[in-house]
Amino acid sequence: MNTTPTPDDADSPPRKTCDASGMAEIHRMFRAGFGEGPELVRGVRQGDTTHAETVARHLTMLSVGLHAHHEGEDERLWPALEARAPACALHVERMKAQHAEMLVQLDALDAALPSWRTSATDPAAVLAALGGINAALAEHLPDEEKTIVPAMETTLTEKEIQWFSTHGRKATPKGQTWDQLGAILDAQPDGDLWMRKHLPAPVRLLWRWRGKAHYERTRAALRPR
Repeated sequence: MNTTPTPDDADSPPRKTCDASGMAEIHRMFRAGFGEGPELVRGVRQGDTTHAETVARHLTMLSVGLHAHHEGEDERLWPALEARAPACALHVERMKAQHAEMLVQLDALDAALPSWRTSATDPAAVLAALGGINAALAEHLPDEEKTIVPAMETTLTEKEIQWFSTHGRKATPKGQTWDQLGAILDAQPDGDLWMRKHLPAPVRLLWRWRGKAHYERTRAALRPR
């Protein structure tokens, strides 16, 4: 049998080895969550520590999630691409630099939230950190989706992709699983389609019976009073 590649074979795209569309899906949640953060903070009246606690808890959930998302990439994604897709080296180095900038902004938010959540006064430091995070996200996420996701889909295995999902779920703060899931669903163009794609039937039923109501209560508590 002649196994010599034909010109058509040489020009064909690399074989897809996994589905990395989950990257853009989780990015939507971070865009939406941090994007509304300044409005939520400004909606807290001076001295309303109960409301500030609710908003700060929500922002902490987002921060923990983004920390974990990037730590997972730093631990598993960049080394895999560097070893298997050397052509991505410049992209990977740029991603690392963007992660470093994002970490500065996330650390600033983490440092600013405790005093604001207990005093509900002077949110300037929180708002400045959120501004920095949103600016960094606006640069990083589209770049990653354009340059890294295609490389992932011809380099990583489906098992490796699933590790990132599991890693992210494990980072969800205790008691906020439904809030995290609701935030992800709200950020998707079609939340029902996302659920059918990612969640087994028993979890979908639990969401409808318990999770959705929990999430709606959280959303109501976040809004200005």
